[in-house]
Amino acid sequence: MTLDASATLEVDPLIDNPATRIIVCCGSGGVGKTTTAAALGVRAAERGRKVVVLTIDPARRLAQSMGIDSLDNTPRRVKGIEGEGELHAMMLDMKRTFDEIVEAHADAERARAILENPFYQSLSAGFAGTQEYMAMEKLGQLRARDEWDLIVVDTPPSRSALDFLDAPGRLGSFLDGKFIKLLMAPAKMGGRAGMKFLNVGMSMMTGTLGKLLGGQLLRDVQTFIAAMDTMFGGFRTRADATYRLLQAPGTAFLVVAAPERDALREAAYFVERLAAEEMPLAGLVLNRVHGSGAARLSAERALAAAENLDEGRIVDQRSGKTGVRDATGASPESPSVDETDHTDHTTEQLTAGLLRLHAERMQVLAREQRTRDRFTALHPEVAVAQVPALPGDVHDLAGLRAIGDRLATGGDDPAGAA
Repeated sequence: MTLDASATLEVDPLIDNPATRIIVCCGSGGVGKTTTAAALGVRAAERGRKVVVLTIDPARRLAQSMGIDSLDNTPRRVKGIEGEGELHAMMLDMKRTFDEIVEAHADAERARAILENPFYQSLSAGFAGTQEYMAMEKLGQLRARDEWDLIVVDTPPSRSALDFLDAPGRLGSFLDGKFIKLLMAPAKMGGRAGMKFLNVGMSMMTGTLGKLLGGQLLRDVQTFIAAMDTMFGGFRTRADATYRLLQAPGTAFLVVAAPERDALREAAYFVERLAAEEMPLAGLVLNRVHGSGAARLSAERALAAAENLDEGRIVDQRSGKTGVRDATGASPESPSVDETDHTDHTTEQLTAGLLRLHAERMQVLAREQRTRDRFTALHPEVAVAQVPALPGDVHDLAGLRAIGDRLATGGDDPAGAA
């Protein structure tokens, strides 16, 4: 089965459809999710929609490509968009998002106690899964504002593409877990009874934890839990609401991958996970697909021609002569090697080198095709858009437009790809 066996992903109908309100670009790290999300945002805006792109990429390439000095937790309008639409961009600040949740769901005194708590500061800045969870929180906030026609989400760079879906459950389980509830028990009991319970009933546990974590850290955790008690249920509720939002018909997932074995294996796993979670998959974006304008010359023929040049077995076409050159580059009719012969020999070396480079390119193309074929054999129902590799990095709106154009014609042969 070849790539042609899969349907072509039609990007323009997807972004033009007013029913499409959220597009989530997901996939393993380093496959071009940020560039894809930004290019989709630019194209949708220039086709008339009011778009916000939420990125979680720490490299800040999105800001650079959009001509913005810096992105932060506030959507900022991008200048230079052509057409009637608007494009806004923002970069997730996970700690600031966590702070906003606390400020919105606690009174001023309790919010201050939480924000100043050392354990909270560590949790909000670096707890495993916090970034992914806060991305979900921010998505929910943006959708609730109903200010944009389309939200494009660039999911966090992580070891596994599944972290984005798993994070709300992990953080919710942590906050609702037995360990937290156990630590919360003294605060819930209150007064002397609570202190007695803490000093007697939990002395063994807290003593052990105090040795492992440090007594001050344990006290910070307990103070944090007491202050956050009324908010724990809200985390789970909002996570569930955002999860349902991702399952809604107005959401479309795009799995982004490179034509490499590991990236497409991860993409296949993600496709299966989305299906299991009943989340709407629009298709696969295959980035950095290589091509050649001389694909008719196979790798085998190119290598054979290079070998013939190296061994001097190329027919001498000068002055109508048809003799075969020897290893020095001289033909039998020209026993002396003059300056012209030396130039011809150098040209032959360069030609042989170019033929070998072409052979390497054709081997890359064949390997990418085999990798794509394996994916489409497993998932023939997944529509695919392939984006030819560009000769350089994308660093401005023009580059993002070029990516958008390639996305829109994603089924074409990338013969002119770099």
